[in-house]
Amino acid sequence: MLIKDVINIIEEIAPLSYAEDFDNVGLLVGDKNENLTGVLVCLDTLEAVVDEAIEKKCNLIVSFHPIIFGGLKKITGKNYVERVVLKAIKNNIAIYSPHTALDNSFVGVNAKICDFLGLRNKKVLIPQKDTIKKLVTFVPNKNAEALRKALFEAGGGSIGNYEECSFNIKGTGSFKGNEASNPVVGTKGTTHYEEETQIGITFPKHKEGALLKALFNNHPYEEVAYEITSLENTNQHIGIGMIAELETTQNPIEFLKFVKERMQTGCVRHSELLNKKIKKVAVLGGSGAFAIPNAIAAGADIYITGDVKYHDFYKAENKIIIADIGHYETEQYTKDLLVEYLTKKITNFAIVLSVCNTNPVKYL
Repeated sequence: MLIKDVINIIEEIAPLSYAEDFDNVGLLVGDKNENLTGVLVCLDTLEAVVDEAIEKKCNLIVSFHPIIFGGLKKITGKNYVERVVLKAIKNNIAIYSPHTALDNSFVGVNAKICDFLGLRNKKVLIPQKDTIKKLVTFVPNKNAEALRKALFEAGGGSIGNYEECSFNIKGTGSFKGNEASNPVVGTKGTTHYEEETQIGITFPKHKEGALLKALFNNHPYEEVAYEITSLENTNQHIGIGMIAELETTQNPIEFLKFVKERMQTGCVRHSELLNKKIKKVAVLGGSGAFAIPNAIAAGADIYITGDVKYHDFYKAENKIIIADIGHYETEQYTKDLLVEYLTKKITNFAIVLSVCNTNPVKYL
């Protein structure tokens, strides 16, 4: 098994095309074509984590946070980032980070928080825009069924909770090949009319390569006519943050105590408590102050996130409870998520959960 095989498995649930523009995701250090010896999963790649990978004979570190975020002009070991990169290179260890690609996954960071808190009926809080595309192509009627099937198998035709969705219109196509052409039907130099089916099918943008490959491999024509457009439809399964519900309503202070214990945080900073029960809960792992208006608009009773600044708490405006439980604390179980997923997919290699606590924030 190669390192790239593990990367491909991770990208099945966290395609890099859904990462935020500011982010630095993917393979950051190493050669994806190296043979795999083991995988160490962590939240942050520090020197101690690289030492752990060496000790446990893992030549791939899957780190939720990217160790390289800004540009590196020198690698001399003068800071912790450079020292990590140097040590990884010296020991032939690759480092891969999914970060916001996993943030935006429906089964990623925020889904894990919801599961830990016993929340149900999960929905994306802020759907990502421009994630749905549409393919329209034209094919002879006798080939339409086979082409549709191939496009479905390549990942096309999924809309929310439905699969194999398409729209089909029968009509007449015309074309005339020049002297260099080699038409499958008709004669070059002569206008030909063919009874065709127009197939329209939507697909998630990360499937475009697979869809086009299926189109070209299963379309009978020498020159395939097709169109691809981006849609503004809301994608129910791609986006950051989640809103979900408690099975039964809870008193605000009791729920905050439950969150503190369940998420193992040393401190919960929160806005003024409101005189109403908690039912709808919005969550966003990491730095989530920017999504306070979205949590309010979604009708959440409480919003759980990290890195909320002093003035951000004013944005609650007696409409919601804002709870800052810490950046690390909201994302700490992401590594468990990755280990569980990879262990199910890869049975012949060790998938190791890092024991290093990389939280830089300490509490008295």
